[in-house]
Amino acid sequence: MAATSESDRGTPERDRWDPGVQSYASMGYYAPDYEPKDTDVLAVFRVTPQPGVDPIEASAAVAGESSTATWTVVWTDRLTAHDRYQAKCYRVDEVPGRPGEYFAYVAYDLDLFEEGSITNLTSSVIGNVFGFKPLQALRLEDMRIPVAYVKTFQGPPHGIVMEREYLNKYGRPLLGATVKPKLGLSARNYGRVVYEACKGGLDFTKDDENINSQPFMRWRDRYLFAMEGVNRATADTGELKGHYLNVTAGDMEDMYERAEFAKSLGSLIIMMDLTVGYTAMQSMSKWARRNGMLLHLHRAGHSTYTRQKTHGVSFRVLAKWCRLIGVDHLHAGTVIGKLEGDPHTVKGFYDTLRDNHIPANPRNGIFFDQDWASLGGVMPVASGGIHAGQMHQLLDLFGDDVILQFGGGTIGHPLGISAGAEANRVALEAVVKARNEGRDLLKEGPEVLRKAAEGCRPLEVALQTWGDVTFEYTSTDAPDAVPTASR
Repeated sequence: MAATSESDRGTPERDRWDPGVQSYASMGYYAPDYEPKDTDVLAVFRVTPQPGVDPIEASAAVAGESSTATWTVVWTDRLTAHDRYQAKCYRVDEVPGRPGEYFAYVAYDLDLFEEGSITNLTSSVIGNVFGFKPLQALRLEDMRIPVAYVKTFQGPPHGIVMEREYLNKYGRPLLGATVKPKLGLSARNYGRVVYEACKGGLDFTKDDENINSQPFMRWRDRYLFAMEGVNRATADTGELKGHYLNVTAGDMEDMYERAEFAKSLGSLIIMMDLTVGYTAMQSMSKWARRNGMLLHLHRAGHSTYTRQKTHGVSFRVLAKWCRLIGVDHLHAGTVIGKLEGDPHTVKGFYDTLRDNHIPANPRNGIFFDQDWASLGGVMPVASGGIHAGQMHQLLDLFGDDVILQFGGGTIGHPLGISAGAEANRVALEAVVKARNEGRDLLKEGPEVLRKAAEGCRPLEVALQTWGDVTFEYTSTDAPDAVPTASR
């Protein structure tokens, strides 16, 4: 698309091979009659054209620039099956209530992508096109990954079912906490936090995203003292415990070294940050599967491109990529915590991570049916500003297959870390029991918690301290529901 090119609409049609600059639509990148194949990778983009740019042409340009096109006619297209390899925009809808924005549906032939490589998939679909001048903004809203492509990935090293079998914990969410403060603790004091939290009733504690190997606490020392805390808590409680040891580092050699050391200490889980990149994530996933280690992914940095309404990549797409890459845990929002989270949007994230078949549901931001063909499920992690007083809401929102992580809501407890963990465990078991008895958690949950607090001083103090704390802000990323035919 160029300012000097003629549009293919309302002007005499030019031959596909006429030299010079042509519109993307006229070169075949807009194909409204195209019927996507079962093996096609499908994407829906939110396209915001520059003023005066035709939305059909802008959408065709997205298809073209994310597949085979360039700014002019090239004769080497004749040396390929160009009509097969060029992506096709087959549908353009106005976004309801958002003038000037359009949902563009694009189909990509499976042969455009290397098998088992999210790096290649993303280099294609979100490569140069997001910097294209005729677009004010561009957002990848959703993708349909065909079964044929799903089957080229290993998926999670273990998945939800196997994780529960590793831990021998069933019928309830798992409980965790992030060690606070994030930075500055010595290794021995760090290990004390791990011990107190696990002894008090949590299943896991974790490193945070920015604790790697700084001068105040080198990674090897942290691993040693953290695992000492885990092992002591396991012995004291008779329950299997874990600590997510962050193996994120500056290069893969260091990441492998840290992972191997964690394994040698008997850890059952390691973690990494999203910022290590897709190739490193996939390499660590393969390592975790070979070595029988659970793999936790902290989505550090994701909001730089997932949160904006009109530009970037939706987290539901990132969740699909991470399930293919293969992680056992992924932070996915809380709705009621301190971080971004529209309830319908977050529901779509959780379904995408856990379910085997996800039907199209525009209300939750799901544009396509997605069949995972028995690829293992990812355990979503709810963390960020949640506390024991919200336990009934969290269980109602997310069910059992979730990890509820209370950082400040454990370590900030007035009676100490162990008391904070005890408050969370008692609150969880009380609301699970009430749920299993058929009680309405949203209506009766506060009373269930108050009743449980009568026999648990730590829970009573937690409710007194945080019971009224909420984070009520308008979500920036809420779905714009639009009827769509499932493909």
